[in-house]
Amino acid sequence: MSKIHQALNERILILDGAMGTMLQRYNFTEEDFRGERFKDFPHPLKGNNDLLTLTQPQAIRDIHAQYFEAGADIVETNTFSGTTVGMADYHMESLVYELNYESARIAREVADEYTAKNPDKPRFVAGSIGPTNRTASMSPDVNDPGFRAITFDDLLIAYKEQVHALIEGGSDILLVETIFDTLNAKAALFAIEEVKDELGIDIPIMVSGTITDASGRTLSGQTVEAFLISISHIPLLSVGFNCALGADQLKPYLKRLAHNTSFNVSAHPNAGLPNAFGQYDQTPEEMQQLIKEYLDDNLINIIGGCCGTNPEHIKLIAQVAAQYKPRSPLTPKGGIVTDSLKQGII
Repeated sequence: MSKIHQALNERILILDGAMGTMLQRYNFTEEDFRGERFKDFPHPLKGNNDLLTLTQPQAIRDIHAQYFEAGADIVETNTFSGTTVGMADYHMESLVYELNYESARIAREVADEYTAKNPDKPRFVAGSIGPTNRTASMSPDVNDPGFRAITFDDLLIAYKEQVHALIEGGSDILLVETIFDTLNAKAALFAIEEVKDELGIDIPIMVSGTITDASGRTLSGQTVEAFLISISHIPLLSVGFNCALGADQLKPYLKRLAHNTSFNVSAHPNAGLPNAFGQYDQTPEEMQQLIKEYLDDNLINIIGGCCGTNPEHIKLIAQVAAQYKPRSPLTPKGGIVTDSLKQGII
């Protein structure tokens, strides 16, 4: 933990780019997803990217290495859907612990290899904890607004299993990311706190929400300030936003966040918005220029990429970020977050 804090004091840290975007380059078939171990599994498995940790581990290892080569300080584990909730779609709930443990172990090995090459630049592993495909605060049925597809307690159990495995596999950080429903995120954060108590350890936590459209709100309806208030009761390594929007569309919300929190601020936006075919066209050079605007405005401590980004994007982002000092986490002066702290709301 001391190393990550020291690194944050010294420079802007670089997070990796998209795992899914890189995996698409391999054009893995159903047989590739299955591998030898799952060749007779009775359900389709293509699309279960987390499973590739077990069936195509060299590809996962190579992707981590490419991001470190590009200048990343932190790589995320291949565990975005690594809960029993997410794996239920593939009838693989029983593999959750192994998937998370092995994903963290592979990332840990690659990170240690790069740290050994350059001890002055330690490399870190962030255990990726995604939002699941169910929401605890909204109904999926427009005819039954009170219905919930999952409960807080269900999420807590699922997240605890994932958190245990990510920590025991070697994660330095836990990243609760792409948060569209803050109640889901609070279940993940509660799970982390319980596991920390059970194991008698501390581990840094990154939280990253997602602004879903031009309304400037999360899918469950929270503004930037409301989201920040909802998660600020836990000491966090950083708070930020990722996904859904490109760097230019994300900037105004990132600015509101940076001006209202004493936490470090992170961002890993998409490479622009997808085209009509679902592809991302923003070049590394275009994204670098947009990220430079974040740096000019002193908004961030951790920067990376989400959907559509690859090592070429991360390389140029790392190059420009190296020219700037990290944002100094400030005590907010006035505003909704400070007022709520004074009133004991959070």
